Amino acid sequence: MEISGHHLLLVEPDPVLADLASYRLHLLGYRVDVVDGGAAAADRLRNESYQLLITDTKLADGDGLEWLTSLRIEMKSSELPAMVLSLDPSLEMVRRAFLAGAQDYLITPFDPSVLEEKIERLVAGMLLQAT
Repeated sequence: MEISGHHLLLVEPDPVLADLASYRLHLLGYRVDVVDGGAAAADRLRNESYQLLITDTKLADGDGLEWLTSLRIEMKSSELPAMVLSLDPSLEMVRRAFLAGAQDYLITPFDPSVLEEKIERLVAGMLLQAT
């Protein structure tokens, strides 16, 4: 059951969290590519079309929020919605994520149904903007 056109990029260095999230999203019909760092994600973004970017605040090769900020500036990817995953529930981290260009924030570990709801909302919002 694949949802045509819904291709997600998950940037997550924790293999357990990456497997959990990608498995759940595959069950929902999304195509999911998983990488562990910003450099690999940037390569994917240059060569593939995605409807949503999901990134952790801590990546294999650095700070996820700094990477997201750079991505927004360098690749002019503001039309690509982004969700940030983090262990940090502080308002300061949430604020930093939104300033970096995220449209949503999810504290890990998370309830898979919450992940599903947030992703469906972000993808639906992106589709509405495209029309």
